[in-house]
Amino acid sequence: MHIRFDVPADPAYPGRVAAALSSVRLRKYGYIGAVLAAVGAIGFAVSRGFAWGDRVSPLCMAMVVGGLLSMLYAPWVRLRARRRSSRYAVEGAYDITDDNIMMRSGSESGGIAWDGVARVRDTPEFWIVYVGRMPATVIPRRLMSAEDAERLRAFMAERGLLQLR
Repeated sequence: MHIRFDVPADPAYPGRVAAALSSVRLRKYGYIGAVLAAVGAIGFAVSRGFAWGDRVSPLCMAMVVGGLLSMLYAPWVRLRARRRSSRYAVEGAYDITDDNIMMRSGSESGGIAWDGVARVRDTPEFWIVYVGRMPATVIPRRLMSAEDAERLRAFMAERGLLQLR
């Protein structure tokens, strides 16, 4: 297998990559926030029926506010990443073989050997490549031909790397 494609200098592309990579790490803040907000709302509602409710209600309200802020943290980080990364728009390229993934962006290049890849997560726009537990890079499907994308998908599935959303 040998797949090669170019990445144009699109100002929006680095932001989409940053959002895809950060969403993996920031998802837990949404879950934690939802649990905090739910527990706080339930505690606030239940405490209204008891004499000691006046002492507990500020804690419950703090849990609700903290939960809402935690749920808003991930979208805020993604928005900032998109804004800041737009100035990093440079041309690049991917060269994917049976042995490794080589990436070039501007004057820098790097690669990841398939033997070091732990898993690949499938998202609507990218394949997120993990080395160990950390997302290492993304492979943009929309910049590849349909045949190359299907060939790469089959290669990753054959190696047991591909995980669906």
